[in-house]
Parts: sequence; C-alpha cells; structure tokens
Amino acid sequence: MDLSGATWVKSSFSGDNGGNCVEVATTTGVIAVRDSKDPDGPKLLFTSAEWNTFLHSLKSGGR
Repeated sequence: MDLSGATWVKSSFSGDNGGNCVEVATTTGVIAVRDSKDPDGPKLLFTSAEWNTFLHSLKSGGR
C-alpha cells in the first residue's frame, strides 16, 4: 500500500523522550502505524474495526 501521501500524527501525550513514539495515519479504510524513529521502516495496517477494537481494549484496561 502506498502511504507516501499519508499525514502522520503523533499523540499529544508524547513528550520529549528522544523520539520513542508511534505515529498514526488514517487513509481510506486503513489505519497505519509506524515507529517515529524509523519513518521509512515497516508499517502496521489495521482495518477500522480492528483499530476500534484495539482502542476500546486500551480504554477498558485490556478487558
């Protein structure tokens, strides 16, 4: 998948910790995640349903 035109964002909770963050980009039907230290490296791709399940799990403490 070509993500060259994607707009990547970092969480506002990310501090000045030397770049140890993940970035997320939303494209048509896909949410992409990458390591901010390696923007040209591998990306993880999730469907909207998978991403929503992941976020719900985080918010509920993994339950």
